[in-house]
Amino acid sequence: MQNQFDRGAVRPTSFAQTEIAQYMSRVYGWMTLGIAMSSLVAWWTANNTDFTLMLLQNRNSFLGIVLVQFALVMVLSFAINRINSFVAAVLYFLYAALTGVTLSILFFAYTQQSLFSVFFVTALAFAGLSSFGYITKRDLGPIGSFCMMALFGLVAYGLLSMFFPSIMGETGSMIYSVGGVLIFSGLTAYDTQMIKAQYVSGSAATDMARKGAIFGALRLYLDFINLFMSLLRLTGRRR
Repeated sequence: MQNQFDRGAVRPTSFAQTEIAQYMSRVYGWMTLGIAMSSLVAWWTANNTDFTLMLLQNRNSFLGIVLVQFALVMVLSFAINRINSFVAAVLYFLYAALTGVTLSILFFAYTQQSLFSVFFVTALAFAGLSSFGYITKRDLGPIGSFCMMALFGLVAYGLLSMFFPSIMGETGSMIYSVGGVLIFSGLTAYDTQMIKAQYVSGSAATDMARKGAIFGALRLYLDFINLFMSLLRLTGRRR
């Protein structure tokens, strides 16, 4: 007969693993919904030529949308503990929708076949990288720290190119894109590991866990979109 102590020793670990798997499923679900919304909004916007032309011709309107996107990320990042899960979900989907609006210009810069093929490659790469971050026992903290520092450098380089366009020539653009692929590949694995590690066992039914899943989805959503953009700049076929 099996010892009851042995059964009791096994069940908590198994239960915790099941809880984490369910939590990560919610994270991936929210992320997938966000990407789906962005894709649909981008496609709809690109097919409404008048609206898209208005955005392209009115620099202030486009910049305003970008600033609102930035503000939404800041609110979700720094006020997540002060809002409830419903508000977090609304802000998340609003961000995804606005991202779709800004991404709609890609339909005019790249062929549709190129956009779809790069999206497919990104999805495969993301799945592999996130799976690695989920199952690995290795601490990815050093990789995450390095990628974050490199990201600041990438952003600074991009901002500098706005004032000195010549630095974003063919070679500079390739380095920028390759850097983006490497950075967001590392961040995808790191963020997945961190989201998994931050889950508190037994909190699945709480509002905090629901907010955690939404915020985790935002982190992975940003990794996916930026990985897609980097691959598109590197391999996409322009019109």
